[in-house]
Amino acid sequence: MKTLRHVDELIAAGLVAPARRAAVAAVAARYAVALTPAVVELIDRGDPADPIARQYVPDPDELEPGAGARGDPIGDAAHAPLKGIVHRYPDRVLLMPLLHCPVYCRFCFRREAVGGDKGLSDAELDAALDYVRRDPRIWEVVVTGGDPLMLPARRLARLVRQLDAIEHLGVIRFHSRVPVGDPARLTDATVAALAGADKAVWLAVHCNHPRELSAAARAACRRLVSAGIPLLGQTVLLKGVNDDPAVMEALMRALVRNRIKPYYLHHLDLAPGTARFRVPIADGQALMRRLRGRVSGLCQPSYVLDIPGGHGKAPLGPTYLDDAGTVEDWRGQRHRYPPTDDD
Repeated sequence: MKTLRHVDELIAAGLVAPARRAAVAAVAARYAVALTPAVVELIDRGDPADPIARQYVPDPDELEPGAGARGDPIGDAAHAPLKGIVHRYPDRVLLMPLLHCPVYCRFCFRREAVGGDKGLSDAELDAALDYVRRDPRIWEVVVTGGDPLMLPARRLARLVRQLDAIEHLGVIRFHSRVPVGDPARLTDATVAALAGADKAVWLAVHCNHPRELSAAARAACRRLVSAGIPLLGQTVLLKGVNDDPAVMEALMRALVRNRIKPYYLHHLDLAPGTARFRVPIADGQALMRRLRGRVSGLCQPSYVLDIPGGHGKAPLGPTYLDDAGTVEDWRGQRHRYPPTDDD
C-alpha cells in the first residue's frame, strides 16, 4: 500500500464516504493530505469516532476558520530573521530545513505552510547555519518543520555533522512524527545519522493516542534508544482523541513504557479549521489534576500554551497552592503549608 494523498484513494480505502467526495476534495485542495500505510492500518473503519482517523482524515469542517483563528497562530513570522530560522528565545532557535511531513495532522498549527514548499536550498541552509554560528548565546537548535526525518539519511547526517561542529551548541533536538506515523522510514542509516554526533542529540516523538504506539512504532523507538538517543513525548490535547483521563493515562504510561519521557502536553493552537479539536483550558487543567493522582511523576507532561503573537510558551498548571496557604494533595484534600503545631 502506498501513502494516500487524494480523495479517491481515501474513498477506495473506506476512509471517506463517496457522498462526501466533493466536500473532502475541497479540503484537500486547501490543506495537504497524507496517510501512510502504518496510519491506515491503525484506523477502525467501523468506528465513526475513531481517534486515529480523526487526526488524519480530512473533514469539511476544516474550511470553517473558527473563532480567533490565525494563519500563524504562534507567531513564527515575528521571530524569523531569515528563511528556515525562528529565534524566539535567546538560547535556542528552530531550524526548519523542509516543510514536508510523512503524514499531515488535521490540527497542525503550521497547516498553512506545510506540504508545498520544497524546503531550504543548500545556500539557504548554509545561511541558516551561519546565523547559528554567529550567535554564541544559542545553546540548542530544535530541528523541526515539517518533519526533519523526511530528509534523506545522507543529508540528515551532514546536517548533524554541521551542527555538531558549532562549538557553543550543547544540544541538537529533533521533532518528528516519523516513529509513529511512518516507522518504516526510520532506517538504520537514519538512526546512524542521528547518533553520529558528540553533542547530545534528543528526539521528541509526536504521539497523541496510545494506539499510535504500534508494534512497528515501538520497534522504531527501541532502535533509537539503543543507539543512545533519548526520547521525549510531545502530545497535543485534542477533543475526541485524548481528552478523556483514561485515554491520557494510557498514553502517558505507554510512552514511559517505551522509554519516551512525556515532555509537553500542548493546548491546541488557534490554527484555521481546527475548532472541532479544541478543549477548554479549564478542562485541560482538570484532566491534568486527574492525571496527577493516577500516574507517577515519570508520566507527567507539562501542560503548556503557546501564547498567540509569538510570545512563547506558558505553563497552564493546574496549581495546587492557594492564596490561603493550603496545598492540595493527589486525593483532592487540602493541607496548610507550612503546617502549624496542630496539623
